[in-house]
Amino acid sequence: MFCFPDPRTDPWPLVYSPLPVTLLFSSYLLVVALGPSCMRRRRRLELRAPLLAYNLAMVALSSYMFHEFLVTSVLANYSYLCQPVDYSRSELGMRMARVCWWFFFSKVIELLDTVFLILRKKQEQVTFLHVYHHGSMLFNWWSGVKYVPGGQAFFVGMLNSFVHIFMYGYYALASLGPRMRRHLWWKRYLTILQMCQFVAIAAHSSYNLFTECPFPDGFNTAVFLYILSLLALFLRFYYRTYVRGKR
Repeated sequence: MFCFPDPRTDPWPLVYSPLPVTLLFSSYLLVVALGPSCMRRRRRLELRAPLLAYNLAMVALSSYMFHEFLVTSVLANYSYLCQPVDYSRSELGMRMARVCWWFFFSKVIELLDTVFLILRKKQEQVTFLHVYHHGSMLFNWWSGVKYVPGGQAFFVGMLNSFVHIFMYGYYALASLGPRMRRHLWWKRYLTILQMCQFVAIAAHSSYNLFTECPFPDGFNTAVFLYILSLLALFLRFYYRTYVRGKR
C-alpha cells in the first residue's frame, strides 16, 4: 500500500504533487546559500516581537498537534507496538489524517527558523545539522501524509510535537533578550530530551521490522535510518557544545 497514494489526502494542499515541496526545498537552499551574502552589508535585525509571536504560535500549534495525536490514538484504540493505517473515511481515521497534514505543514512553517537566524546574522547557527534536519523533514512528512497518514507514523508526530512544545518555549524565552539568560539553564536538558525522542522512535520503528505488522517495512526502515542519522548528528553537537566546549 506504500506504493499508492492515500486517496483521502492525495488532493490536499502541498500533497497532490512533489513539485510544491520540491520548490519549497529549493527556495530554502537558495536562502541558506545567498542569505548571508545579502545580509553582509546590512545591519542585523533584532526581531524580538516577531520572534516572540512566532515562537509562541509554534508552542500553541505543537500543543494542538500533540493533543490531537494523543486523543485520537486513544479514542481509536491505537496500538503503540503495531498500528496499521486506517484508510477508511471514518471520523477518527480522517481526524488522524488531518493532524498528520498539520504536522507536515508545521515543517513548512519551521523553515522560518533559518530565515530568522540569517536576518539576525547568526549564520554560525545555520549548521549542516540545522539545514539537514529542516530540509529533510519536508520530504519525510510529505511522503508520510501522501502514503501513510496515520498508523505507526502517529507515534513520531506525537513525540516530536511534545518535544517542540518545550523547544519553542525555550526560543520564546530566549527572544526576550539577555535578561532571560539566567532562566535558560535547561538548554542542555532540552538537547537530551531531543535525543531521547530519537532513541524512542528508533526503537519503535525497528521493533516493527522484526514483527508481523501490516505497516510498510519500507517506511519503518526509512524512519529508522533517518533517525539514526539525526541521533549521530545530535550526539556530535552535544559533545562539541557541552563536553568539549566546557573543557
